[in-house]
Amino acid sequence: MCPALDADDIVIRTEQLTKVYPGGIRAVDALDLAVCRGEIFGLLGPNGAGKTTTAGMLTTRVIPTSGRAMVGGVDVVAHPTAAKQVIGVVPQTSTLDRSLTVWENLYFHGRFFGMSAATAKAEATRLLDQFRLADRAKEPIAALSGGMAQRLMVARAIMHRPATLFLDEPTAGLDPQSRIALWEILGELHTDGQTILLTTHYMEEADELCDRLAIIDHGRLLALGTPDELKQSTGADTIVTVSAPGDLDALASVLAADVPGVQRVNRIDTTVQLAVHGTHGILPSVFAVADQHGFALSDLAVAEPTLETVFINLTGKDLRE
Repeated sequence: MCPALDADDIVIRTEQLTKVYPGGIRAVDALDLAVCRGEIFGLLGPNGAGKTTTAGMLTTRVIPTSGRAMVGGVDVVAHPTAAKQVIGVVPQTSTLDRSLTVWENLYFHGRFFGMSAATAKAEATRLLDQFRLADRAKEPIAALSGGMAQRLMVARAIMHRPATLFLDEPTAGLDPQSRIALWEILGELHTDGQTILLTTHYMEEADELCDRLAIIDHGRLLALGTPDELKQSTGADTIVTVSAPGDLDALASVLAADVPGVQRVNRIDTTVQLAVHGTHGILPSVFAVADQHGFALSDLAVAEPTLETVFINLTGKDLRE
């Protein structure tokens, strides 16, 4: 789907976008991105990577130190009021009006964005049905579960039909069932052509939802591509994670030297992770090499490369750190 050859297909563009907070804290460092119409684009990285600050600059809530940001053809710094007309935002914390009912939260949002009373009523009712909240229409916000409240926030954010929907850590704090329900909703919006930019530190979420994603850390872009492209970039077919008592750095060294097909070895917390090309005979080889050097393995796991593998290869640390 991307990158687009036609500039008209690019909905979000950043050029050397930078944010430096007081004290010289560089939250976002010269970020160049292009997000195309109709795609779900993810910013993936650990807490503190600069994801929320990036989303804040794109949605007018944070003023960049330097660089440029365009959303829907609007310069968000030069024309913040116009930019707000073409974006929908779902922040990390709830901004629902607790003095209003579920339906009223949508109705008054539509009126605020210039909808007629009749149109706002019709859209509020339609969206509650689409987001599986019709039976909660007259209830207060306090009666909603976390997952329901998050779905209502998404419904409200798209009510004025923005060019781009921004979601900042949309499933943080949700239980697995609510997370999957929200994924389904976002998938439906994607099918309908809605452009979505989301920030997340959940690799499964990025892999499940995103057409393309940018992996960022310390405010810098580390990698960009589809989930499959990024995983293939590891050059490994298999990820072997081993645990053992003793000197794990020494274990990592001997496994890297003596296990056939090893591409890279990383020490991650209390484990050693091997990126291996090929799978035939890998487990017996790992056990044999460890035993030969006096290491008794206490645990061993085998998996395919993931986006977390990509992050570890780029940074040498776990995505959850």
